[in-house]
Amino acid sequence: DGIKHVAMGTLYSLQHVGYTIPPQADAGWIGEAGPGPSYGDAREDGDGYVGYDNDFTRRNATFATWNMLHFARMLKDAGGIPSHGNSNDLWNEGHRFDAPNPEYR
Repeated sequence: DGIKHVAMGTLYSLQHVGYTIPPQADAGWIGEAGPGPSYGDAREDGDGYVGYDNDFTRRNATFATWNMLHFARMLKDAGGIPSHGNSNDLWNEGHRFDAPNPEYR
C-alpha cells in the first residue's frame, strides 16, 4: 500500500546516507478515501480528533516511538556505532576487518 511504499523508500534513503533506522519505524493512517477530515482534525461533533481512536495506527505509532527511544539509548550508551569494520580509509589500506579474502587461503 502507499504508506508502506513511502516508508520503504524514505527509510532506505535515510539509512543509505548514514541514518540509523530502528525496527518498525513507520506508522500511518489512511482513513476514509476521498475528501474529508485528515488525521488529527477535530471531529465535527467536537468529541476528540479524527484517527486518534484507530487501534492499528496507535499501536504502530507507539511501537515506532518506543523503538526509536530504545535505539537512541543504545546508541548513546555505546558511544555510537563502533567504527570497527566501517572505515573506508582502513579498507583502502588493506584491512579486511576479520573477513579475509578466501582466495588467499
